[in-house]
Amino acid sequence: MALKYSILDLATIVKGDDIHTTFNKSVKSAQLAEKLGYTRYWFSEHHNFPNVASAATSILIGHIASQTKTLRVGSGGIMLPNHSTLSVAEQFGTLDGLYPSRIDMGLGRAPGTDMLTASALRGNNFNPNYNFEFHIRELQKYMSNENSEAKVRAIPGEGADVPIYILGSSTDSAFLAAKLGLPYAFAAHFAPSQLEVALEIYREHFQPSEFLQEPYVLVCINIIAGETVDEAHYLSTSHFQAFVNILTDQRQPLSPPDETELADISDEIAVHLNRMAAKTFVGDQETLKEKLGKFVKDYKPDEIIVSGNIYDFDKKQRSYEIASEVIKSL
Repeated sequence: MALKYSILDLATIVKGDDIHTTFNKSVKSAQLAEKLGYTRYWFSEHHNFPNVASAATSILIGHIASQTKTLRVGSGGIMLPNHSTLSVAEQFGTLDGLYPSRIDMGLGRAPGTDMLTASALRGNNFNPNYNFEFHIRELQKYMSNENSEAKVRAIPGEGADVPIYILGSSTDSAFLAAKLGLPYAFAAHFAPSQLEVALEIYREHFQPSEFLQEPYVLVCINIIAGETVDEAHYLSTSHFQAFVNILTDQRQPLSPPDETELADISDEIAVHLNRMAAKTFVGDQETLKEKLGKFVKDYKPDEIIVSGNIYDFDKKQRSYEIASEVIKSL
């Protein structure tokens, strides 16, 4: 079966753009993705980041779905501890009613922000010992037809055709996805260190379910593609600066390449940066074909999710084009 390819969009705010412009760029990227044969277009829930505009994830999913025709649109992911499972079921049930058989629900257990903001989001429901499995099962109950006789029902949501994906970057999420018999999306685009062992655990311990009979692995990686290797590396400096900003808690919009300061980082930050960027692939079409071919051979994903920050919007669109051409050729 041909390797599928999809996009993770954080609705990244670049220097000089406002929120409206940022969302318009996401629409254009999704429309291009649809033309290029990408399978799905996901947004990830983040809060209190001046460079990320995907906080109200379900609203953004609906907007993108309304501007496309066949592309699957969903969350990569909804940070479930920030919400009641009933409200998530209702939101995604509504999306499914509006855009039948096109909505995905990826679920994560991280806060998608700092702990102070997470506390503000959750209020009295803040719980450091959150039981992710329990709440996933509760969400599945609300969305099942079997809940029709319950006193509390998700309307819309009950019976909705919205597949659930477990997101993670650790062995804990791998064990859980395997136990629940759900597809597993690994966040190698920012936390690649446990990728190999997590995929081994997921595949070895996978238990078939009513939702999925065999393991299904999605791996999110960064791809920065250019017409030449030199151009790709130049474009990638914005992406690496964004990583450095995370490591140093410098929250700001995405910088253009000429304003990056990578030469000034400390040795300690450089070590962490190299770890974070271990699954960031930079190059022209020929170089990427070689690098991604090895990646696919080593990890055998069923689907690659493409991420990556590029300041110049036209160059970012072209990067998506090159990435699709490369992946289709593997």
